[in-house]
Amino acid sequence: MVNEKFYALGTNRLYIRELAEYGMARAAQIGRENVFDFSIGNPSVPAPAAVNEAIVDIVSMLPAAAVHSYTPAGGGADARRAVAADLNERFDCGARPENLFFTCGAAPAVATALAALGVAEGECVIVAPFFPEYTVYAEAAGMKSVIVPPVTSDFQLHASAVEPWLTPRTQAVLINSPNNPSGVVYSAERIRALGELLERKGKEYGHPIYLVADEPYRELVYDGLSVPFVPLLVRNSIVCYSYSKSLSLPGERLGYLYIPDAMEDSESVYAAVAGAARAAGHVCAPSLMQHMIARCASVRPDLEVYDRNRRLLYEALCSYGYECVPPQGAFYLLIRSPRGSAREFSDRAKARDVLIVPCDDFGCPGYLRLGTCVSTDTVKRALPIFRELIEEK
Repeated sequence: MVNEKFYALGTNRLYIRELAEYGMARAAQIGRENVFDFSIGNPSVPAPAAVNEAIVDIVSMLPAAAVHSYTPAGGGADARRAVAADLNERFDCGARPENLFFTCGAAPAVATALAALGVAEGECVIVAPFFPEYTVYAEAAGMKSVIVPPVTSDFQLHASAVEPWLTPRTQAVLINSPNNPSGVVYSAERIRALGELLERKGKEYGHPIYLVADEPYRELVYDGLSVPFVPLLVRNSIVCYSYSKSLSLPGERLGYLYIPDAMEDSESVYAAVAGAARAAGHVCAPSLMQHMIARCASVRPDLEVYDRNRRLLYEALCSYGYECVPPQGAFYLLIRSPRGSAREFSDRAKARDVLIVPCDDFGCPGYLRLGTCVSTDTVKRALPIFRELIEEK
């Protein structure tokens, strides 16, 4: 016998994973250059030179025991100090090393945050569009997932859209900005309005409602935009972060939770985070990566290729007649299916070896996501196919 819930999770995978694996198999048949794979958010830009140099230097210079030994569960002192200093330099937020808990990327950070906040019969409100695994994390934490449909007029965060879904059972509201899959950056005004709503409802219900902000794309913004730092706008907020996208290190698994002192019951929340991580088998984030980030916490990504690709795709597809959401951040472009369901259009593109993701699993039916973290040559060579697809009768 096996656990039926986990069996279902293991056998009913997300379509995005199936599409990415199809792309790999197809590349082995016809050559990688002939598969136009826009399916997955795997950074195509190399890690910054400073990151690679730091890793080589650490491995070469430090004793092996120091490089590869366990760290405290919440992270090594040097790494936590460096990240706290970087947050304070950028946001003047009063971060202390003790506010940080390092994890193996943003996904475990979100899962741990929800597990720490989960109570019997609790609810997690998830604002669509959203990363599909959020519902898995919420339900694993013992909470019911409550989905706020997307506001497709602008894909922004609207407190008025969230409010009807709040109940006395609401423990957390989960947002993602810059957003995957829309590429939209939530404005400070919108985040502040949501925070005021949660404060008001928390007082009405007699318990805090925490805002969990998933921010793996924080550094990937364009056109002079910046991403508001949520704890400066919402008192009861937790930030989940990852270096996977910003430093092109998705396979190295380094991220963190930031739990500010200003939060109601912050010490209890931090202790619950540590306990939730422990229960999930967390020992420590990779020590080599912690040594690296102690030196590279202030390193930022080179966005030139991502910016070029998003402009090229957005302008070309709009000129062909596609309805596209203007991408402000991350490395995705969201388009409305020009005919038929999103899955049907994805299948038509797949038949031409163009892989794009239908967003039904993202809480956004009728739309498709294109990853712009590919080579510019891939974008250019795929454009004629996109034109043919929309012109087909």
